[in-house]
Amino acid sequence: MTHDTMVIGGGIVGLATAFRLLEIRPRLRLVLLEKEDALARHQSGNNSGVLHSGLYYKPGSEKAKLSVNGLREMVAFSREHGIAHSLCGKIVVATVADELPRLENLWQRGNANGLIGLRKLTPEQIKEIEPHAAGLAAIHVPQEGIVDYPAVCEKLGELVRRRGGELRLKVRVQQLISRENEWIAETSSGEVRARFVITCGGLHADRLVKAAGQTPTAKIIPFRGEYYKIKAGRQHLVRHLIYPVPDPKFPFLGVHFTRLIQGGIEAGPNAVLALAREGYRWSDVNLRDLSESLCFPGLWKFLAAYPSMCGYEIRRSFSKREFCRSLQKLVPEIQEDDLEPGGAGVRAQAMTADGKLVEDFHFEEAPGILHVVNAPSPAATASLAIGQKIAERVCSRL
Repeated sequence: MTHDTMVIGGGIVGLATAFRLLEIRPRLRLVLLEKEDALARHQSGNNSGVLHSGLYYKPGSEKAKLSVNGLREMVAFSREHGIAHSLCGKIVVATVADELPRLENLWQRGNANGLIGLRKLTPEQIKEIEPHAAGLAAIHVPQEGIVDYPAVCEKLGELVRRRGGELRLKVRVQQLISRENEWIAETSSGEVRARFVITCGGLHADRLVKAAGQTPTAKIIPFRGEYYKIKAGRQHLVRHLIYPVPDPKFPFLGVHFTRLIQGGIEAGPNAVLALAREGYRWSDVNLRDLSESLCFPGLWKFLAAYPSMCGYEIRRSFSKREFCRSLQKLVPEIQEDDLEPGGAGVRAQAMTADGKLVEDFHFEEAPGILHVVNAPSPAATASLAIGQKIAERVCSRL
């Protein structure tokens, strides 16, 4: 049997794409392949659950547009299907004078991106929202929130099945072959055929491009983000979400505080090079993955561009005291004894050969196939909007 469409990857972007395709074309013969034994096993199921509003992103960028629209759609989806979520709001805090111009820039970006209800906060107003936070100034973002992304993924999978789509778990794609008017996926469970293929491979996105006989324009480099949790007796120190002002000299956001939808407070993440694409601990080492990363010239150029940051991130990974010092910039009362080990996630970061991180969503196409090569944060928030965009593009070609 030849399907109309094959989606490869059972994370939130792949599921949202399948959902949107069947929404536009209800009779579409669709199959989704996932190599794990359950949906959302990696990035989609191991993030902090934040609903991003679009504050940080350059006005007019795909990130900005998809985040603003995606937030609205994700909240509506969660309400419709009874998925736990909360638009609890967040503050972005400037703790030193050098951060004040950058905070002003965020204010301008947020307004340019159409965020509603932004407020500038004085030190006294910061205390009204987060009594234990400290800063010279802040921005309050009321549209920011949290959601249960694994539950979103389970519901999307259920809706795909209900609409006639087929989900196949424990099916690993090994090669993609174009033949006449169809693509053949050679998998661990035999051949699967489709007229059009969409790959949403996340941590293995570039490998799926190669599996289709194409040359990816970017390499996936895995960065692990590690978290601590605040002990139960000290969770009153954080009410909602507290973020630092991002430093443009560094490519990552910085550690912050997040209230979890299941309860509790999470602190982090840092960002260290993972020794495996699915490496959630330092002991997780995959020689193929590590060799690919270390043989990639772009990684060495990246490390040369940010030597102090990379060294500090590794030191902070092994030092609870150093991690706590970073958190104390936002909440001075937090103490080392207040922290207990939390989880970790691995970010699939696309990087070019010149050592630059691919910041925006990045797609690659060939006849009959579309690859989602880079879907960084806010991909989870924006997944329904991304899925809509992909589905419209694919349906115009079917």
